[in-house]
Amino acid sequence: MKTETYHHQFETPSIIGTILRKLHIDIPLFIGLSLAASLSFIILYSAGSQDIGLLTRQGARIGLAFAFMTVLAHIDPAQFKRYSALLFGIGIVLLAAVLVMGQTALGAQRWLNLGFFRFQPSEMIKITTPMMIAWYLSEHPLPPRPKHLLIASILILVPTLLIAKQPDLGTAILVASSGAGVLFFAGLSWWYIIGILTSLTALTPILWHFMHDYQRARVLTFLNPEADPLGRGYHIIQSKIAIGSGGLYGKGWLGSTQSELDFLPESSTDFIFAVFAEEFGLFGCSGLLALYLLIITRCLYIASQARDTYCRLLAGSLAFTFFVYVFVNIGMVIGVLPVVGVPLPLISYGGTSIVTLLSGFGILMSIHTHKKFLHR
Repeated sequence: MKTETYHHQFETPSIIGTILRKLHIDIPLFIGLSLAASLSFIILYSAGSQDIGLLTRQGARIGLAFAFMTVLAHIDPAQFKRYSALLFGIGIVLLAAVLVMGQTALGAQRWLNLGFFRFQPSEMIKITTPMMIAWYLSEHPLPPRPKHLLIASILILVPTLLIAKQPDLGTAILVASSGAGVLFFAGLSWWYIIGILTSLTALTPILWHFMHDYQRARVLTFLNPEADPLGRGYHIIQSKIAIGSGGLYGKGWLGSTQSELDFLPESSTDFIFAVFAEEFGLFGCSGLLALYLLIITRCLYIASQARDTYCRLLAGSLAFTFFVYVFVNIGMVIGVLPVVGVPLPLISYGGTSIVTLLSGFGILMSIHTHKKFLHR
């Protein structure tokens, strides 16, 4: 009887281990992502005027995104490395095709229509850019030498400029950040970082000259939204009102007057954090930020445990990109950054951004689980 008990105690962990090995799912990261996705349904029901159809569409997109994540988690990271340059090249070609024959929507030319479906190549490039830079730098000594740093910078700059040309400043920032994240985790000297930031600051007048009129208006609105309170400054002013009215504890679920009375534009997409803050207050926002912090911390842990340089650089960059998503969205909603159209990750209503994000997390899980079981 005692022998049977011991056998049963060791058999159960073995079964769980086998299941995890087959699924290639990192449980802590999966739990964090599932909590964020579940929270999306709760807040979208309120921000979307209690529209069940909105939740149904969001559910289908999240389900598809988790399916993509699971598929990518099964692929050995060596395959990602092998095809990094090819996938990056395809992405650049597609971005160039967008400028020639892309569909225009809301004043931006971002979509390719292949007849049976349409998609944004810029979403693909969010993943393939860090893959490419990680592949290139992993083939050379680290920290990167000036020659390799220059080539990597050009590789980052090409897709960034092609996306900015569409124009899509928010996605361009995310793509540039994903590449910059690889450089940072490659051990880039702080002197280089300070030099790059100083150069960008010095180039501000030139960048201002090449910006579109609406982009300049966004910067001016960011500096002084009260100059046009019923026009360009309306979004950010209403957002601040919503966040401030939430106080410490919030007005409670479904209690957001700013979204219910249609004072807050884009309440289910870019400005959904304002709805969340109004309903759940400072404590609720702190909880959401803590959840994001746990996800980012887990991603950085996976990067630190990666089995080779390519995996470490790619995992670190994907974690950094997720952080930039959170930082830019919340920053623009609370008025400390210009409005650039970046969704709140895993919470905002949308399809392509969720699929892209969870695809990145699938790669992270692949890096971790294949490393874990590599020698078993």
